[in-house]
Amino acid sequence: MALHHVTSGRDEGFDDVYSGLLSRRPLPKYRLPEGPNDPRAVHQLLRDELTLDGDASQNLATFCTTWSEPQVKELMAENMAKNMIDKDEYPQTAAIESRCVHMLADLWHSPRSRTTVGCSTTGSSEAAMLGGLALKWRWRAGREAAGKPADRPNLVCGPVQVCWEKFARYFDVELRQVPLEADATGLRAHQLREHVDDNTIGVVAILGVTYTCDYEPVAEIAAELDAIAADGGPDVPVHVDAASGGFIAPFLRPDLEWDFRLERVASINTSGHKYGLAPLGVGWIVWRTAELLPEDLVFDVDYLGGSMPTFALNFSRPGGEIIAQYYNLLRLGREGYRRVQRACADTAAHLADEISRMGPFTLLYDGRGALPAVSYTLDGDPGYSLYDLSEALRAHGWQIPAYPLPPARQDTVIHRILIRHGISRDRADLLVADIGSCVETLASGRRPERVTFHH
Repeated sequence: MALHHVTSGRDEGFDDVYSGLLSRRPLPKYRLPEGPNDPRAVHQLLRDELTLDGDASQNLATFCTTWSEPQVKELMAENMAKNMIDKDEYPQTAAIESRCVHMLADLWHSPRSRTTVGCSTTGSSEAAMLGGLALKWRWRAGREAAGKPADRPNLVCGPVQVCWEKFARYFDVELRQVPLEADATGLRAHQLREHVDDNTIGVVAILGVTYTCDYEPVAEIAAELDAIAADGGPDVPVHVDAASGGFIAPFLRPDLEWDFRLERVASINTSGHKYGLAPLGVGWIVWRTAELLPEDLVFDVDYLGGSMPTFALNFSRPGGEIIAQYYNLLRLGREGYRRVQRACADTAAHLADEISRMGPFTLLYDGRGALPAVSYTLDGDPGYSLYDLSEALRAHGWQIPAYPLPPARQDTVIHRILIRHGISRDRADLLVADIGSCVETLASGRRPERVTFHH
């Protein structure tokens, strides 16, 4: 008997996906199928099942890019087989990665943008960890050179994304998270003196706090550390986690000093697949100058066809995302990025104004001055919570996260709405209408049915 008669899912003389063998039984979930199946049937049935996912464009909880031009998709498909780590076999892809690093170094005002070092990563979390490792290695070398113990490193920060908690746990560093002050949206410079000491490897300043979307005052943080060092205290470097703001501030607030214009800023990470507008899977880390990346952290690999240096937590990964990032840098240029980010910021400010007028909300961040986003709290106790409102909005397809602020403001629950490229003014107005409808429903005492997921 021919193989396709048994396992292909196609019947002789009748070619229909939904009448074939594969579609007439549940898809395998726990055991590999015995034989191959018709690729058209597998493709269609998987597409059908994936329609049960939420609409990515309505996911206003994510910072990540959900819209790309068709040319980006074509470039990624054409370069799908290229392994980014194999720089000897794919030298032009490696050259494109290097171009991106130097363009970002220049955008962030590195004093040696053409000779400094940096690399692509799978995202800003990996990039942040690489920045943290460099801080730890430089601190340890300094302590050992001075004949001092180097076994109790700490890292000072405000409310950070979980990647920094992972870094601290994985690499044996005490994470000193400074509690949020009342009405503050992030770390404040005057809080540093009671937290930094001789064992502090660095201070992390966030350009776009995950919880509130506001920028921490990087220049003030650097100035306070200058003052601490001048008073005889430790000389502590700054790493800027610009996962989101690194592709916003240079275009919308070019006069804001947060980057390598501040001598105390040693390194910066960003996420290309957030407001860098690249598809998922690329982040960046750049050092102020090459000397700030310890040589001990760089490995020479010689079994991929040639000797090459590598510095990453991952090894093999696709090159398409790096190529897509370079496409966007060429396609948009400074003026194009400015226009895209301005459109997002204007939509966020409009959305904030509409939500503020609607009530019963108090804006925590109104979309002006930092990320294109809105965050707000619920006034008093109207008989429902922001968790209830999030659940109600899911019935309309919207994914709006509700969560508590970090210590010491964890009693405050907020909503955060992110405006990305591809979220139009019209779509924002549709969201406003649905929020109003859900508020009316909840105020009447009704509750939405819970959304269930299929496994």
